[in-house]
Amino acid sequence: MPSPPPTPPFNPSSIRLAKRLLLSHPESPFSSFLLSLLYHLCDQPLNASLSLLHIFTLDPGFARSELAPLLFEELFLVHFLPVLQWFNDLRSSVLSSLSMRESYDSDDYSGGEDVSVVLPLTKLLSKMTGDQASELIELERIYEEVLDENCRVFVKYFKEVLESKDDSRLINPPLVVLREVDKFERNEDDSNKLKEELGWTNGCYNPIWAEEGEKSVELYPGSSKSKSPSFYPQRIPLSIPEDQNLRKSTRSPLLNSDSELEFSLDDYSSSDSEAENEHKNIKMSSFEPRKIRTKKQNEPILAESSRPPDHPMEDTDNPPGDGKHTPPKDFVCPITSHVFDDPVTLETGQTYERKAIQEWIERGNSTCPITRQKLHSTQLPKTNYVLKRLIASWQEDNSGSLLSQSESPLLEPEQMSKSILPSTSPNSVISQATIDGTITALRHAINNLCMSEILKESEVAVLQIERFWQEANMDMDIQSMLSKPPVINGFVEILFNSVDPRVLKATVFLLSELGSRDKSVIQTLTRVESDVECIVALFKKGLHEAVVLIYLLRPSTMTLIEMDMMEALLNVIKKKDEDLLKMCLKQKSASVLLLGQIIGNSEESIVSSIANTIVSSKVFESIIGSLEAELAEERIAAVGILLRCMHEDGKCRNTIAEKAVLAPVLESFMAASDGERFEIVSFLSELVKLNRRTFNEQILHIIKDEGTFSTMHTLLVYLQTANEDQCPVVAGLLLQLDLLAEPRKMSIYREEAIDTLISCLRNSDFPAAQMAAAQTIMTLQGRFTFSGKPLTRAILLKRAGLARGYRSLIRTERLGSISGEIDDTSEEEKAADDWERKMAFVLASHEFGLVFEALAEGLKSRHAKLSSACLESATWLVYMLRLMPDTGIQGAARVCLLQRFVLIFKSVKDTDDKALSLLALNSFIHDPEGMVYLSPHMKDIMKGLREFRKSCPLAVEMLKVFSEGHESSADFWNHKELVQLDSSENGEVLSIACFRDKIFSGHSDGTIKVWTGRGSILHLIQEIREHTKAVTSLAVLQSEERLYSGSLDKTARVWSIGNEEIYCVQVQDTKDQVHSLVVASGIVCFIPQGAGVKVHSWTGGSKLLNSSKNVKCLALFQGKLYCGCHDSSIQEIDLATGTLGTIQIGSRKLLGKANPIHALQIHNGLIYSASSGLDGAVVKIWSASNYAMVGSLPTTCEVRAMAVSSELVYLGCKGGAVEIWDSKKQTKIETLQTATNGKVLCMALDDNEEVLVIGTSDGRIQVFYFLHLNLQQRTELFFFPCMGAELENVDAVKVLIEERLEAD
Repeated sequence: MPSPPPTPPFNPSSIRLAKRLLLSHPESPFSSFLLSLLYHLCDQPLNASLSLLHIFTLDPGFARSELAPLLFEELFLVHFLPVLQWFNDLRSSVLSSLSMRESYDSDDYSGGEDVSVVLPLTKLLSKMTGDQASELIELERIYEEVLDENCRVFVKYFKEVLESKDDSRLINPPLVVLREVDKFERNEDDSNKLKEELGWTNGCYNPIWAEEGEKSVELYPGSSKSKSPSFYPQRIPLSIPEDQNLRKSTRSPLLNSDSELEFSLDDYSSSDSEAENEHKNIKMSSFEPRKIRTKKQNEPILAESSRPPDHPMEDTDNPPGDGKHTPPKDFVCPITSHVFDDPVTLETGQTYERKAIQEWIERGNSTCPITRQKLHSTQLPKTNYVLKRLIASWQEDNSGSLLSQSESPLLEPEQMSKSILPSTSPNSVISQATIDGTITALRHAINNLCMSEILKESEVAVLQIERFWQEANMDMDIQSMLSKPPVINGFVEILFNSVDPRVLKATVFLLSELGSRDKSVIQTLTRVESDVECIVALFKKGLHEAVVLIYLLRPSTMTLIEMDMMEALLNVIKKKDEDLLKMCLKQKSASVLLLGQIIGNSEESIVSSIANTIVSSKVFESIIGSLEAELAEERIAAVGILLRCMHEDGKCRNTIAEKAVLAPVLESFMAASDGERFEIVSFLSELVKLNRRTFNEQILHIIKDEGTFSTMHTLLVYLQTANEDQCPVVAGLLLQLDLLAEPRKMSIYREEAIDTLISCLRNSDFPAAQMAAAQTIMTLQGRFTFSGKPLTRAILLKRAGLARGYRSLIRTERLGSISGEIDDTSEEEKAADDWERKMAFVLASHEFGLVFEALAEGLKSRHAKLSSACLESATWLVYMLRLMPDTGIQGAARVCLLQRFVLIFKSVKDTDDKALSLLALNSFIHDPEGMVYLSPHMKDIMKGLREFRKSCPLAVEMLKVFSEGHESSADFWNHKELVQLDSSENGEVLSIACFRDKIFSGHSDGTIKVWTGRGSILHLIQEIREHTKAVTSLAVLQSEERLYSGSLDKTARVWSIGNEEIYCVQVQDTKDQVHSLVVASGIVCFIPQGAGVKVHSWTGGSKLLNSSKNVKCLALFQGKLYCGCHDSSIQEIDLATGTLGTIQIGSRKLLGKANPIHALQIHNGLIYSASSGLDGAVVKIWSASNYAMVGSLPTTCEVRAMAVSSELVYLGCKGGAVEIWDSKKQTKIETLQTATNGKVLCMALDDNEEVLVIGTSDGRIQVFYFLHLNLQQRTELFFFPCMGAELENVDAVKVLIEERLEAD
């Protein structure tokens, strides 16, 4: 768009000529004003300011009212508060002397606040004499003169400030000039003339005698320079803001011609007698505003008088100016001129209304408004509660005199007749009579509503007005008649006082109808906070129709929250439309719109609480219907509410998907704002996260095919203009819609969507867009839980062999889903697999694997959530490459991601992340080129696989793949003895256990020793002797970080081993010697002195199992206890049911010798048993599932102890040697010599299965470390024959060996 043409420069000569011309003429306000403008154009701000101030010297009144009113208010008025107070006091003294012309009026307005403000103007004039009016006119004249004089004084002060060149000089403001006024004098001729002008009859003004066309009369004709605010009654708060109050205080209270009130009823006519007019005038003047009454008098209409019965005739002698009901001056704020509501007393001793003085200070003032003393602190003190209690006590004693500003319900008869007259033939007498009757009845009902003192009469009037409105059907325009502030206030009076449901409904209905057509009605209602609070209170009490009016009032979100009407809104939404009154706006629609406003603009905690309530109460099912609403605004509000419900509790998603009609929502998209469009897209994206793939695709087809416009084209256009962080969501939905058909070679929608996802993922300048893109790609896999959570991670972990998390998640989701619903049917699985295949293909094939580059960059991110999402997406796509034809994309993935996956596998501690990287690496090892890429990292991968094989079955499978083709001659298990310790002073080493970096040994003298390999060979860090006899067995429960010890002293002890030192936490009396011990959570099983096995609970109970057998050794696995007996038999006991099964039948003693089972181990579903090899098989291997023997280790040694790892079996022999066997091939690898003739009594492996610890009968402890090496590495290690003996700790051995491997 071309830039606008530059502003032409000013001609200096023209400006100089204009200045000379203005300076040559006599001074006038207008010439000074023009000079100020010229100085401003010449960039002379000082001269411009001085010329503008000079206007207030030449003609202050004209400057105040016409030329520079804002400058006066901002610059002068703040200094004139004493003048305003002075004028207010004098005017109050004049008005308080009004005398009532009828005796029963003496108590109506006997004093109080500023009478000119409290009383309606027509009432005030009807009570005023000519002399009193003259006094007010004279007072107004003097007030204007005082303002003029003070303006000139302060102009000098402002000029002195502007012209001062000394910044350090302090110039004090001048004192305010006031004038002492004793009394006002006016001659009789002037008084009579004024009476004639104002239409006084018998000394009292009667507006009824005014002609229809008569112009309104100004009460103070000499003050035309000051535009006065309208005296038309307004509903305003009791506490007026300071700036408004100051403006009103500076202007004359004139009767504005635009707001003149003419009270005219059908009963009045120009031919009425003077006595009748006088009576009607009295009746009019007795009208009392009802705003502050708690209740209208519920009594019949009295023909003789409308005076309330609680006004006795004796009170007529009390003149209104006697001070009986006038509030004491100390009770009135000098700023607002109202009785204090929240008084605060400043340090100067002056008291002000808190809101008024707060605004005074906020405008930059730091002095007391009255005394002008500087305030040391602008922090307001606490409320003056003593004064507040005195005011409350006075108000209770004078409750009848508290009046508020209320509108007079006077209507201009000409305007009323004109507005209601229909277009009928003037010749139709019948029609004209009907119109006249309707006009008369409507005018009468309006006047009863606004003027009647009797509640019942006003209630009847409301019902009549409602009937007129309904029958008129807007053919007769009665809107302008009912929209006047007095009538609106009359309706509000009904809301405050009535308890009749019919009347309240009719009132709210009329206010809603009027408010929907005329904004001035809403402005009138919102002017007083208590009116809005009354409407809200009625709504919360069950007046459901009030919600429409509340919506029309357009309250702020904060106000809606403070109103606390959530329960009422939900109750309306749950109701059926036929149960609600038909209004300009449906009540359900208004409730949904208000609820949408609250949810769309509130804090997260508030929105979360509301959404939970909506879902738990099932209200969201009713809100679904609003998606079909006529109003687009309501449809969008419903979208926002349902979107938050799905975010908060995704289980409602299926119900919304089943019941929602989406065509109207799609049509709303075109006319919506950008924010609303994204909300619609987010709603649709959340809606297709269903746990049934077939249902998901049905919803996608509806989104694609329904609606007037092409959804895909609309989304494509919106994608070009959407915000960066919104683009991924739009692109994800567009890509899913495009994929409903079988992927084509070319699709503009697909290309644009994937390009957007990749560009957002690579845009590190917008982390929010990166995160949204990564999460969108992750969810495109297409599998979700019942609550809409993506299953990508759980599915991948299941494929890696960690299915426990997946099963747990599915089980949890099913508990909350619909009973009997099954998600993983064969049809659903097939649909999910097809979708996953298509989506992975289009993503990976785009631009020859460009997505892999973006994911590789995301994996490097320091944001944990972003890198985790990229890891899941990359693992998924790499895994899916195995199921796709090889088009070269695998190479792109290999180049971009292989190094990252290896690094993740080596470095991360999280088991799930390690499993995901392992799953991705597994996809590469089936590719020959992938193995070439992996070969430099083979050492690290093999090491990680051995550490990870216990946790992940996939690690075992990959170890097999890496070991394929390698014979035992080429492989070598290198074992090195790290240390040998002599503990013979404690007797035999009967038991060994390992936990992290600690080794525990139990000895025959009752000692337990704790060793550690950190920092030295094997340090003894603790020696405990709490058992009195031999410690026969040690067992570690990893999950609880507890060590269990059994002893011949008939006790079992529990030790805490999580800290540096261990300590006993529990001692259990077993009442029998403990020969061998195994533990599970809560129970301990041990071999007693006699037959059987004892199962002891830590809570105190015990029982004897397998009592017919003498048990030699025990093993416990997954709730089943395995017993190796002296007669060579092996039994399996189910601890839960007590069922006993026989794995191997026992044999009789041969030549009087027993053939016991010396050792028993369970590993990977196999049972390893060691006994005497009478049948040629010392070690037998059984299947734990069917008890079948699946193999044996034909060693010739007498085995006394055994340890089993994932690949090796260690046999501790009677002669002191340790044989190592390959568990898969069942061949012996090597024999370790212990350099002792003692028996190997116990053996244990560390958690990583890399360190073997054995204990012997001669009190020795030996530690071995091993690595799996190939032949070349084995040959090189022979050059270091003394490596193990010379090093001082386990870590050093590892480092040296690995350094040699690095050199290779």
